[in-house]
Amino acid sequence: MQLLVGLGNPGAQYALHRHNIGFMAADAIAEVHHFDPWRVKFQGLAAEGRVGDSKLLLLKPTTWMNESGRAVGEAMRFYKLTPADVTVFYDELDLAPGKVRMKTGGGAAGHNGIRSMAAHIGEDFRRVRLGIGHPGHKDRVTGHVLGNFSRTELDGWVPDLLGAVAAEVDWLLKGDDARFMNDIALRMGEL
Repeated sequence: MQLLVGLGNPGAQYALHRHNIGFMAADAIAEVHHFDPWRVKFQGLAAEGRVGDSKLLLLKPTTWMNESGRAVGEAMRFYKLTPADVTVFYDELDLAPGKVRMKTGGGAAGHNGIRSMAAHIGEDFRRVRLGIGHPGHKDRVTGHVLGNFSRTELDGWVPDLLGAVAAEVDWLLKGDDARFMNDIALRMGEL
């Protein structure tokens, strides 16, 4: 069993925020791979399914971004998982829109959802950093992150990126992070 976590904030008013791209990635994976319906579980919304040979639990914590680790910790304890079994999808300011980078462990880089996860489960989980771009000045970061994607983004790179992540997630589950990132870049027309 692997646990894939999409970070975001619950509620319709936050659904299109850049900060919720992790929720959007979880939804895309669930849809493309025909997961069971979402249900309330582990202080979040959970859906079970398979991708290739991998049995998965998708989790969207509804504890608010800053307390995401509580929900993840609960799911991990239930399934007796380790941090190595957990992969989290979240927004990354320091990557250009539509770029994807992987890493395992490390600091939170100011991301409160990652900080909460590290506090509850340790730092050694895998991270899929989904680029949302930087607004250019630190005074505009909060409004950028907590603002909706523009119509142009929602008609362009956002669905392309989410579709690519869902289509290539099997490489991620097999531990081939380089192939996962490369194939997403190909689908996004970067290579």
